[in-house]
Amino acid sequence: MRRKRHNTTSEGAQFARFICAGTLLLSLLCSCEREERGFRVDPPSAASVHAVQLSSLSPGGTPATEPAVDNPYERNAYALSEGKRLFSQFNCTGCHANGGGGMGPALIDDKWIYGSQPQQIFATIVQGRPNGMPSFQGKLPDYQVWQLAAYVRSLGGLIDKTPAPGRDDHMRSKPAENSTDPQKPVDVNTPK
Repeated sequence: MRRKRHNTTSEGAQFARFICAGTLLLSLLCSCEREERGFRVDPPSAASVHAVQLSSLSPGGTPATEPAVDNPYERNAYALSEGKRLFSQFNCTGCHANGGGGMGPALIDDKWIYGSQPQQIFATIVQGRPNGMPSFQGKLPDYQVWQLAAYVRSLGGLIDKTPAPGRDDHMRSKPAENSTDPQKPVDVNTPK
């Protein structure tokens, strides 16, 4: 009688390959965590600021009883630029005239009727104010309101100037440093 001989070497090699493949698959599944980078800064939510009923709409020198809310967009040049763009697109310049005032109050001074804290500006934009300031509740997401609030505070000089967006080219008082002088073009083919 002949005995069937098993090839233990090939079975062992198959088992070892199976174990290696399983270990490799498990290590790949466990190491698929992506690097986290903080490019997007989440602003405080409207609920955390109590912006729905922050004030009774009474102007005056009543001090804020709540501490100021930190608006991280005030330290982000891109967010300030977006606030500037929104300020223009929602025609805030129609009443506030680029911060200098017009039909609406000036935003470049330190006299703020409803307060100059970030949460107070947020409430003004969301709730609106009597005699002209419309309510933007439901028309803008919270992050855009915070961008607008950061830009409005930058107009009054209430934030650090480091991340402030640059002025538009038509508002510059002198030409940019990297621009060339408007000279007659030099023709290299003309003999001297």
